[in-house]
Amino acid sequence: QEQLVESGGGLMEPGGTLRLSCATSGFTFYYFGISWFRQVPGKAREALGCIIADGNTYYTDAAMGRVTISRDNSKNTAYLQMDNLKPEDPAVYYCATERAINARYCFVTNDFWGQGTQVTVAS
Repeated sequence: QEQLVESGGGLMEPGGTLRLSCATSGFTFYYFGISWFRQVPGKAREALGCIIADGNTYYTDAAMGRVTISRDNSKNTAYLQMDNLKPEDPAVYYCATERAINARYCFVTNDFWGQGTQVTVAS
């Protein structure tokens, strides 16, 4: 059974760095990409970026140049780092599998999702 589990959320300080992990199991990780999203209650889910199977990445404007996505195939885990946290960054952050073979076409084929991790930004 495919599973994705996000971790690393919690209370962060403005200006700090967020590091999230997406630990996966139940599928062949290195065949898949991983996309990262976030959602604020009452608002549409927002894509931040993706890393596809070959390691290429793509970031949306929502990432605002502050996001870095990486993966470690030996650990079946993907990561999201967001620098310089801002008051508008609190949300539930999700990872999802990604089947795009070109990173510019991410966010369409996200079959399996994690449960999300809550991120709060406050001093």
